[in-house]
Amino acid sequence: MKYVFIACLILLGISCNGKAQKQANINTNSVNVEIKQEGLEKAYFASGCFWCVEAVYESVIGVKEAVSGYAGGSGKNPTYDNYGDTGHAEALEVIYDPKKVSYATLVDVYFNSQDVTQQNGQGPDIGSSYRSIIFYQNAKQKEIIEAKKAALQKEFKKPIAAEVEPFQKFWKAEDYHQNYKKKHPNNRYIQNVSNPRFNRFKNKAADSILKPKYR
Repeated sequence: MKYVFIACLILLGISCNGKAQKQANINTNSVNVEIKQEGLEKAYFASGCFWCVEAVYESVIGVKEAVSGYAGGSGKNPTYDNYGDTGHAEALEVIYDPKKVSYATLVDVYFNSQDVTQQNGQGPDIGSSYRSIIFYQNAKQKEIIEAKKAALQKEFKKPIAAEVEPFQKFWKAEDYHQNYKKKHPNNRYIQNVSNPRFNRFKNKAADSILKPKYR
């Protein structure tokens, strides 16, 4: 039934690849969001459609902002029209307060908010543009990621899909992609893919990590 549902979504055009009307002359080359408050840190994840992942992380206590963008490829200045051709995947920059949420918890959120064995995509979004990647910025982060991935692998017969790669660069996506779920609650993709994915995550997550309005 899972595959029938996915096929139906694809036929209806309910996928991240066809999710937004083009908007002209939007600056897409912003690399980072300025951090004004001292002590905040950044983490980087790719896990399918960034609309879905953005909403997940913004529900977590200690996360100040989640920014949609592109990472994991070699091409410069990717845009929504060409990022797949540059090797990038839809990714997220998570700006968080390490005093309120640990990096290890953010990695747990990552694994608990996806189909961990789906290769090269998530749900109806298929292809390398939607592959799962965790980007580490130092040896400690890499150690945390690999330990959690190895522990999770013991629960599944199929390989865990997430790639583990050193962080290189994050390219912020166009403005109309930011906070898309909040701005367009009636969008078919949001209703049929993003909302169910968020609800599955919320049902797994402990209330202690969720902001009050999401409990």
